[in-house]
Amino acid sequence: MFYHLYEMNHAMMQPWRAAVDATRLFYRNPLNPIANTRAGRTAAAWCEVFERATRRYGKPSFDLPQTEIDGKTVDVRETVVWSKPFCNLIHFARDLDEPRPDDPKVLLVAPMSGHYATLLRGTVERFLPEADVYITDWVDARHVPLSDGSFDLDDYIDYVIEMLHLLGPQTHIVGVCQPSVPVLAAVALMEGRDDPNVPLTMTLMGGPIDTRCNPTAVNRLAEEKDIAWFERNVVMQVPFPNPGFMRKVYPGFLQLTGFMTMNLDRHLIAQKDFFMHLVRDDGDSAEKHRDFYDEYLAVMDLTAEFYLQTVDTVFIKHALPNGTLMHRGEPVDPTAIRRVAMLTIEGENDDITGRGQTRSAHDICTSIPEAMKAHHEQPRVGHYGVFNGSRFRREIAPRMLDFMKARSTFAKAKGRRKPAA
Repeated sequence: MFYHLYEMNHAMMQPWRAAVDATRLFYRNPLNPIANTRAGRTAAAWCEVFERATRRYGKPSFDLPQTEIDGKTVDVRETVVWSKPFCNLIHFARDLDEPRPDDPKVLLVAPMSGHYATLLRGTVERFLPEADVYITDWVDARHVPLSDGSFDLDDYIDYVIEMLHLLGPQTHIVGVCQPSVPVLAAVALMEGRDDPNVPLTMTLMGGPIDTRCNPTAVNRLAEEKDIAWFERNVVMQVPFPNPGFMRKVYPGFLQLTGFMTMNLDRHLIAQKDFFMHLVRDDGDSAEKHRDFYDEYLAVMDLTAEFYLQTVDTVFIKHALPNGTLMHRGEPVDPTAIRRVAMLTIEGENDDITGRGQTRSAHDICTSIPEAMKAHHEQPRVGHYGVFNGSRFRREIAPRMLDFMKARSTFAKAKGRRKPAA
């Protein structure tokens, strides 16, 4: 019922938003003499802040038409190479004059935690000059009809395995935040089956492998409530006329509310600063605010079965580090991983995934030789800075690419990897 009230509120606000937007255009019109006055800019600023605060943000685009390789501008095409009801696999195909065999093939598994895969736009942009990049583009659950079936954590793991089979044994897989658990589980299952398509490397970034290490506010909430509480309070049915009508979901707007209340003072200050930038006609600073919040406020619904299973398995039972994680009746054994090199990355100031939660993967993947393991903790970055921003571009991404290239070189020298039939 709450979801229906949310939708109704948006519908009721539409006339007001239209009127306020028209007023903003009036005060921003260069033909209007008031537009260049402080009073005109103040009125336009109030209108824009109101319009943006009441807007429903749609899925952003990656908007990466080009990259620069060896000083040359190269066109980039987004192509869907694999598709299922809840996910598309996007390939950022570079139009190269000559092949680059030493560039690693990277599968970025984006978080399915409320935001779209475009949250990793900066990650993709940084990798494009030196890697052949693929990314999981998860579909908003409210857009998936009930006839397409359900989607849970087991399905997520199956999707990852299918993608690795598609891309072949020379792939480097990267799990960003939430996917770290299903990525590690998928690799463990493939190793247990002696699958020839296991990736060369596995990089886990800010992922909740063991949330008992330095628990954050997110972890403590899960520990304080049982799974029935989450089912009663955050699971809702998609209202009409969305394609996923009647599907049970964890709505994106609830996820966004949780994220914003964790740092509410910071967001309120950002809105005040945005208003003052508009009044002062500081276009660059205002545009940076728009770019960030256009992405941050664009949210998607998650299927209820995936959300509840993830909360129960990862945050309440700690099934992976406890050795009790099951996938369709088959035990997930991290000690089976022996051929895949592993890199873990954490942020010093991460308030979503505490320090040590990702590094704990080294404690459970005991069969990986020490020479094939590495860990990096990035100073002075939070959760978002682990996979985006200036320090990611300058310090984290080069370490990741060096790790991948070194493993690729070693594998070629040993002749260990041969393409699967």
